[in-house]
Amino acid sequence: MTERPPLDAGQILRRLVERGVDFVVIGGIAAVLQGSARNTFDLDICFATDDANLAGLGDVLLALDARLKGVADDVPFVPGPRTLRQIELLTLVTSLGELDVLTRPPGAPPYQDLRRHADRYDLGGFNVSVASVDDLITMKQAAGRPKDLLDIEELEAIKRLRPIRHATASPAGGEPGRIRPG
Repeated sequence: MTERPPLDAGQILRRLVERGVDFVVIGGIAAVLQGSARNTFDLDICFATDDANLAGLGDVLLALDARLKGVADDVPFVPGPRTLRQIELLTLVTSLGELDVLTRPPGAPPYQDLRRHADRYDLGGFNVSVASVDDLITMKQAAGRPKDLLDIEELEAIKRLRPIRHATASPAGGEPGRIRPG
């Protein structure tokens, strides 16, 4: 069984952005970026499935030496567009930690809607799309695991504490590290 390398989500995200991959951060890291105090040991992303994006994602996965998680044998994994187009969920171990890639997370709206609802965060020199609190809550409800139910309570509290944002709101009026929702 492969050992779990420490997660460096920032570096994985930077590489995806630098390669021009169209994705939205979901799961625990998204909850943390939205204000949650939870711990997480992997990065979850949902991605666009057009050919160019699949090729870019595949390139990043190759560069990260991505391997199938939980597979004891050294099973060949070729993350090309053909393979990535056929998956719904792929759990991987990379040189920078665990990464789950999903095309349609349970409870999530279609990708274009997920992306449109997403908030944009500046992570120190690059920006990422992060699932909105409402979409995270819906995905956590669909997953229904005990840890997800706890996350829902926290995300609901975060939602109540946030001021109502308008599409024309100034980024300067937002939270530190945050840019205008996109």
